[in-house]
Amino acid sequence: QVQLVESGGGLVQAGGSLRLSCAASGSIFNIIHMGWYRQTPGKQRELVAAITSSGITNYADSVKERFTISRDNAKNTAYLQMNSLKSEDTAVYYCNAQVRGTDWRLFDGWGQGTQVTVSS
Repeated sequence: QVQLVESGGGLVQAGGSLRLSCAASGSIFNIIHMGWYRQTPGKQRELVAAITSSGITNYADSVKERFTISRDNAKNTAYLQMNSLKSEDTAVYYCNAQVRGTDWRLFDGWGQGTQVTVSS
């Protein structure tokens, strides 16, 4: 069993910064892929940024040059540094991870979500 716990959301003014964290715990052999998604009411969940175990990253066009995803493999934790925040970044942010468990099973799951609100 693998659990994902996000933290770091909150209220910030436009132009400000926030850092989200996603910690994976449980019977983990290795984490293949971690990503951040976001969702607003009435819209589909969309990819914000993702990172592979080797550090290859991928970003949505809307956040390039403003957001940075990183991971600490020793801590099984991914981070999303969000700078120059805009009101349109307001959403619930979810962590996703694809994990190989110690029983060799694959886990693909989500955290509970953390609210990010950017005031203009």
